[in-house]
Amino acid sequence: MSWSPGTTSPTTRAGERPTATWCGHSRTVARHRLTTGRRIRIGADIDPRRELGELSVGRQQMVEIARAVSESARILVLDEPTAALSRAEALHLYGLIGEMRAAGTGLIYISHRMEEVWQLADRVTVFRDGTFIGTREKDRISPPDVVRMMVGRPLDDLYHRDSRSAGDVVLDVQGLRGADGTGPVSLQVRAGEVVCLAGLIGAGRTEVARLIFGADKPSGGTVTVHGRPATATSPARAMAAGIAMVPEDRKKQALFLDHSVEDNIAVSSLAGHVHAGVLKRERIRGAVEGQMHRLRLRHSALRLPAKALSGGNQQKAVLARWLMRTCDVLILDEPTRGVDVGAKSEIYEVINELAAVGKAILVISSDLPEAIGISDRILVMRAGQIVHELPSRHATEEDVMFHATGTVEYAHGEDNE
Repeated sequence: MSWSPGTTSPTTRAGERPTATWCGHSRTVARHRLTTGRRIRIGADIDPRRELGELSVGRQQMVEIARAVSESARILVLDEPTAALSRAEALHLYGLIGEMRAAGTGLIYISHRMEEVWQLADRVTVFRDGTFIGTREKDRISPPDVVRMMVGRPLDDLYHRDSRSAGDVVLDVQGLRGADGTGPVSLQVRAGEVVCLAGLIGAGRTEVARLIFGADKPSGGTVTVHGRPATATSPARAMAAGIAMVPEDRKKQALFLDHSVEDNIAVSSLAGHVHAGVLKRERIRGAVEGQMHRLRLRHSALRLPAKALSGGNQQKAVLARWLMRTCDVLILDEPTRGVDVGAKSEIYEVINELAAVGKAILVISSDLPEAIGISDRILVMRAGQIVHELPSRHATEEDVMFHATGTVEYAHGEDNE
């Protein structure tokens, strides 16, 4: 695994022996060339002198992959390697995997993405709730068969949503800017509406979400909720204004991994369970159990540390935390990243339910079928700004990518009204 302190260059060299000086070249020059070569091979334009903690989750993932592919291992295990990568980065990785297979490297590839499984795998092994379900040759099984093995039931319509009509404007963002150059960004989300921010890694989607939620201080612009000023300089102020956020990196930014699931879910709503200065533990537990039941989290997980849960159940615990509070706006940054198909379906159901009762929901997703399938509108971002809006019912993955990459002159069939 990588670590945040230090530059990306030491990270890619972790575990290697020091390189001796030769031909008059210093170790520094040799290492720089080595790192540069790996950067070219992995297809990531990352300055090796940058601090790893300064990089986005996607860029950190590229550094991890660069280190892994440089080890010349006989067997390589890749655990959700494309979860935080753009489509172009993922395609480049697929090419590297092909090269490694041709060179005799054996790969164990862990993924919840069916298209990856069918493109890369020879055999498919399924686990569910820590139990081995079975192994099948890819040529003797279909994607629906794998889904049934994964969730224990068929999923007829993954993106099913009730018909709904948008109400009044709830979240109104005008001219929002960040100190890092993000913006200006203006957008609105209405009651009962799901709006998705789409774009490539580095387009500024997470930065906008953090500005709205007060995790980063805006350098300009305004945010209102139901017409009331809600420009936040801290998450606490955003929460007071009725804004909630499930962040991109649940382990680093949302969960207290060593604390119980109960504590993680209850932490944002403790003030509502205090009577005469005393915290009512039984009332809290009852409320937590209600949300766990709603999200199909097993009761036996109540006292487990959050780090003991699967990725899908960790994400449901973070979502349950905000369902414990009354909020008008819910921001979901990559809500199903690293989550199995069954948990995805359950998260989509909750999003649908929240929209049905009038919540304004802003989703950030790099999964284009998801972005189109669960949202009412798609706002495409590029270089820190919103460059296009698409109604989801008319959107295609190609349309979104053309606008995200700035090659819109090649787009066809989009709704230009």
